[in-house]
Amino acid sequence: MKDSSGRLAVTGAVHIWHGRAPHTPDPADLAVLDDEELRLVHSRRAAVRSHYAHAHASLRRVLADHYLGGPPEAIRFGRHPCPRCEDGRHGRPRVLLPATGMEFSLSRSGPHWALAVTAAGHIGLDIESRGDLDADALSGLVLSGLVLSVGERDRIRAAGHGDTRRELFLRAWTRKEAVLKAVGVGIATDLSRLDVRVAEQGPVRVEHIERDDRSHWLVDEPELAPGLVAALARRADRPGPVVVRGVPFRRTGNEAHGAMAVPGPSGGGSAR
Repeated sequence: MKDSSGRLAVTGAVHIWHGRAPHTPDPADLAVLDDEELRLVHSRRAAVRSHYAHAHASLRRVLADHYLGGPPEAIRFGRHPCPRCEDGRHGRPRVLLPATGMEFSLSRSGPHWALAVTAAGHIGLDIESRGDLDADALSGLVLSGLVLSVGERDRIRAAGHGDTRRELFLRAWTRKEAVLKAVGVGIATDLSRLDVRVAEQGPVRVEHIERDDRSHWLVDEPELAPGLVAALARRADRPGPVVVRGVPFRRTGNEAHGAMAVPGPSGGGSAR
């Protein structure tokens, strides 16, 4: 088995891989998943089973082919302990086998998936589709006070209606989720207490407080597929380069079309 964590740790680099799932389940994807992943595939409604299966199969393939070596189905996943309650069932995801110093974060939105890989400590990635947020839902979320800080709510309200308000809200949401994924607590928290400086374009420095622990995160806005909003959170003291890589659309016999995202450097640093 190879382990590329040493090379990544030297530069503090983050690699982001992204792609799109087919419309129907691919037997080749199902073949590399473990029993728990297959259970989760079949627990989902039919329209999203292929999305989940392809994202998790792609996670395995990217890690095996580019970082860990060995067959993708041999990778074993687990969890870091939750920093809030120390429960090992719902902290940040991790690779148990093979042993590695690398961290990863996987996000899905509809058929799209994105994966961040690094050896520079905690990492969080979130993607959201602009088309999934309609005007009524947006107004409700802005006014509810459950998601946004007071400053964020005022800034988004001042933007009026339409595309500007939607973009600011999606920026706030993806940044919050990316930070909370990096911390390891997820969104089961008071989102209004986390201010992600929505009025500023990335990268921005964000502070998170968990109990008496203050942590600082650098949050970037990598450009991935058209129609997606993305946020990447990583340790503020390890601002290495961010490299964005596309993964070819995986055709099945039932697919009539495919696409490949065009790779390019994000705002987090030069590609290498």
